[in-house]
Amino acid sequence: MAEITASLVKELREMTGAGMMECKKALTEAEGNLEAAVDVLRTRGLAAVAKKAGRATNEGTVVALVSEAHTTGVLVELDCETDFVAINEKFKAYADKIAKAALESGVTDVEALKAVTVDGETVDEVLTDCIHVMGENTILARVAVVEAQGVASYIHGGGKIGVLVSFDVEGIDPASEGFQKFGRDVAMQVAAANPVSTTRDDVPADIVEHEMSIYKAQAAESGKPENIQEKMAQGRMEKYYKENCLTEQAFVKDPEISVAQYAQNCAKELGGTIAITGFTRFNLGE
Repeated sequence: MAEITASLVKELREMTGAGMMECKKALTEAEGNLEAAVDVLRTRGLAAVAKKAGRATNEGTVVALVSEAHTTGVLVELDCETDFVAINEKFKAYADKIAKAALESGVTDVEALKAVTVDGETVDEVLTDCIHVMGENTILARVAVVEAQGVASYIHGGGKIGVLVSFDVEGIDPASEGFQKFGRDVAMQVAAANPVSTTRDDVPADIVEHEMSIYKAQAAESGKPENIQEKMAQGRMEKYYKENCLTEQAFVKDPEISVAQYAQNCAKELGGTIAITGFTRFNLGE
């Protein structure tokens, strides 16, 4: 019997659009014969999947799921062909099911997640069923899992943007209503303001260098002394941090305070301490 290699499975998947696990099963049954494996998939009713494979998937949905303790969260992007399907509750239910598999397993690699079982079927089988039921090519685009002392989520635009924010928390139950309201506000901030990083220390060095080079060039055109030029460039860099670093941004619900100040106010009100430690933001199709 011919060896069922990963490349052979991949080739059959590209030919038919069927799931990886289904392709492997078909190749095993066909003893490694590619054409025979295609026939096996057709007899199993996967010919419809083959016809849909390759179609552009420019629509879809992003879903978020957070554990009961609010210490783990997942984001899943499931892509399809049309907005009509993307907003369908059945389609979103498939995405929710995949998110459940990611939350329970902690698996973030897309191909590895497809082999994970959820409610008695693999994620790959969930995807195949979605294609049959919804009638469109469907792709599991990406998955993220976040673990922290506290996790909050927010979905914007019916699934166009999804956000998870992580926190260090002391003296506060992250599952409490008060903390979740606060966490949702911060996640909403990330969705709306699209920060570059959580704090200024998290801004990638190459971005800082690039921005400073521009600000220094702008300052040089002023013709002012070098020490003044340096202050001008630093001032513009400070403005960049305040506009692009989450904790320094003006809070969207109260622009008179920063997000960091909002966190401090909420921590005091809830009787503990809160530090924003990171965020993950999925913009559909990015």
